[in-house]
Amino acid sequence: MKRDPVRRGPADLVREEILALKAYHVAPAAGMVKLDAMENPYRLPEALRGELGRHAATLPINRYPDPTAPELARRLRDTFGIPAEAGLLIGNGSDEIIQIVAHALARPGAALVAPEPSFAMYKLNAVVARLRYVGVPLNRDFTLDSPRFLDAIQEHQPAVIFLAYPNNPTGNLFPEDEVARIIAAAPGLVVIDEAYHVFAGKTFLGRLAEFENLMVMRTVSKLGLAGVRLGYAAARPEWIRELDKIRPPYNVSVLAQAVAERVLAHIDVLHAQAERIKTERAALLERLRELDGVAVFPSDANFILVQVPDADAVDARLRERRILVRNFHGSHPLLANCLRLTVGTPGENDLLAAALAESL
Repeated sequence: MKRDPVRRGPADLVREEILALKAYHVAPAAGMVKLDAMENPYRLPEALRGELGRHAATLPINRYPDPTAPELARRLRDTFGIPAEAGLLIGNGSDEIIQIVAHALARPGAALVAPEPSFAMYKLNAVVARLRYVGVPLNRDFTLDSPRFLDAIQEHQPAVIFLAYPNNPTGNLFPEDEVARIIAAAPGLVVIDEAYHVFAGKTFLGRLAEFENLMVMRTVSKLGLAGVRLGYAAARPEWIRELDKIRPPYNVSVLAQAVAERVLAHIDVLHAQAERIKTERAALLERLRELDGVAVFPSDANFILVQVPDADAVDARLRERRILVRNFHGSHPLLANCLRLTVGTPGENDLLAAALAESL
């Protein structure tokens, strides 16, 4: 007699470590002053938007995109000075590149090492790929604990190290010589995540020839193209060749390739916006330092980390005033009562500073 199958749900079938994870949370932002996601607050000029619209109308969206994205690849190399001898991997945001690296290097027992606190996707992808995750705490002032980090490399012999440069969510840029020592000591791949390079003015791109185990990863999101979802990574060709094997074949859409290529042809527009953000960052830092009870940390990115007496209460009061920031309280001991504030337009920054003063 045929028996009905015993149905098993997600709790029975999903891996235990996945069940234990929390999904990356994106707060609803409708009607809010959105200062939680490190976005460029400025839209493209009207003439450029019109050019993009006309160009998009000509695209063959009935066809799959070219998986090699040749025109976009040329534009990326020309615009950002990627060495001709370096391999180039293009992803659906840098998030996909992190995922590709983690899965490619996830041999049994392999480790991923990263500082803590840092970008949450490093740990999440380690767990999903079944890499051993090793977080190395930063110093209390968020500087890199180089001796401890080098000890972790010696002990765990990681397949891959991720270093955000500048770091997210702390905003600071680790000293170049300390990062170089880590690359030199690492037995595996070292990914320098330069998502905020346009605001920091520092890069390891020119040192790819020096270190055979170095990969420089970036995104165009912070430049002003967050909605396009485009990331890229440069490394020795032998690394890119292996990583490209597990890249989804049509991962960057026809629209994303064309829009990014066309906007990057006007990189001066994006650089001018970045300079405005840097000017506003300096002004906002000064205003925040005038607030009693607020610890303000230096920033080389387009956001500022602050510590307040009660982050949950301040966050709730800011939301009541329709201002959205990122609350990191409870995510890591070093981030107790910390809020991350994206640098917005002058008007948005005025609203933020005034609301924060009233919310303390």
